[in-house]
Amino acid sequence: MKISEMNWLQVEEYLKADDRAVVPLGCTEQHAYLSLSVDSILAERVALEAAEPLNVPVFPVQAYGITPYFMAYPGTVSLKAETYLRIVTDILDSLKRTGFRRILFVNGHGGNTPGHTAAIEWMGANPDCRVKFHNWWNAPKTFEKVKEIDPVASHASWMENFPWTRLPGVAQPEHQKPMADLDRMRTFGPEGVREILGDGNFGGRYQRSDEDMNAIWSVAIAETRALIETW
Repeated sequence: MKISEMNWLQVEEYLKADDRAVVPLGCTEQHAYLSLSVDSILAERVALEAAEPLNVPVFPVQAYGITPYFMAYPGTVSLKAETYLRIVTDILDSLKRTGFRRILFVNGHGGNTPGHTAAIEWMGANPDCRVKFHNWWNAPKTFEKVKEIDPVASHASWMENFPWTRLPGVAQPEHQKPMADLDRMRTFGPEGVREILGDGNFGGRYQRSDEDMNAIWSVAIAETRALIETW
């Protein structure tokens, strides 16, 4: 049910019986030694694995988000908040126009949170539609599992280090990085943020066992699937 593997005729047929859709939201930004596309990779994969047994279509990930604080790290791309809100509402307008009425955004990037406000405003003008905004990584059950495994978890640390976000031939540091002073960091522009963070990890270990990561992933898939099922 990947939209990229469907044609319009198949989508039209689907809409005769169901009006649900899932849209992953990601970002392209530094994640220390991990892929710049971590947030996009994880949001799309969570969405696909959660929706697959329910036969609900999943749209391609929106791979650019709001991340001005990391602009001193090459490869990062940030959208202005105004641009991002327009993208979210344009997506919703398009989905409604073609027949979808229940849309789940599976979000993988904290900076995209303004999109939730845009979705709420959009529903006010479109009362026949329902939109959910799901931050998969800090949803209650998933984040509880993260903290159970290791309470020191943050951006670009072990909690985002899955087999599918690692890069071939790139070794991960073996030490536990001290947590950065995030309150202080937020008072600086991009260059100051890079000076404080260094490699980009906010703090914590860089990698844990695949057993630990699979345990988190299983909870995340189940929690996301439950949202799709309970519409």
